[in-house]
Amino acid sequence: MMTENAPTVKFVLSFDIRAGTQQVYYQFMIGQFIPALQGMGLQMTDAWHTVYGDYPSRINSFVGLDLKSLREMLSGPEWKELEARLQEYVDNYSWRIIPLRDGFQL
Repeated sequence: MMTENAPTVKFVLSFDIRAGTQQVYYQFMIGQFIPALQGMGLQMTDAWHTVYGDYPSRINSFVGLDLKSLREMLSGPEWKELEARLQEYVDNYSWRIIPLRDGFQL
């Protein structure tokens, strides 16, 4: 049962961690990126690492906002700065917004 302020969408990031940046990538994610998204109203729900196959090496998912609020966040300067910093450490970067449902979502 959805409440009035319940999240309705999932924000999914996928990428490959660039060779040679793993340590600084993890420091950035844990120390800055995730806390900043939490401050903007998102909570991480999934963090997947692919070890085999032709898929992104990382898939991170967040929830916490409705579609309108998420789109506003994504057009703001704080997100644009975080996204630019993340892209210093990753390749094959993409994100998407999908309807929130129970279970694994790729």
